[in-house]
Amino acid sequence: MDHLHPGNIEGISDTIMEEVQPSIKRWIVIYPVYINSKKTLAEGRRIRTKKACENPTCVEIADSCIYLKLPCVIEADKAYPRDFMQRGRVRVQLKSEDGSLVNPAIPSRKELMLRIAELVPRHHGRIKKQEQAPSGPSSNAGSGKSGKGGRKKK
Repeated sequence: MDHLHPGNIEGISDTIMEEVQPSIKRWIVIYPVYINSKKTLAEGRRIRTKKACENPTCVEIADSCIYLKLPCVIEADKAYPRDFMQRGRVRVQLKSEDGSLVNPAIPSRKELMLRIAELVPRHHGRIKKQEQAPSGPSSNAGSGKSGKGGRKKK
């Protein structure tokens, strides 16, 4: 797999959502902070920094879950309690109603976070950003000024 292609980002349509709503409460919650390499353990990261990815989004996490054949729903209006400015979380179904695993390759929450952290850097949105990034800052390098340019104190 070179990169992920966008799936149904919203997860479930409104009509199906009403039927599934009671069971969604039992799905596990993944906040982007859990797999963010820029965060510390105290700030909420739950996997090793070497395995984590840089600044994941809810859409990237949801696309990764869709790729892993796991039902998921983005809850954009929810916030992480330790950092309420960080908006959004993803609910993922690991086990079906009868207790069997939806995807036998992913038996636990920790394994899911590790797999998502592997997939997010290969997400199609990140690859496009990396291709566009080198051309942007090079135009700024040609200017002769450097530093703050403020007035000196006497």
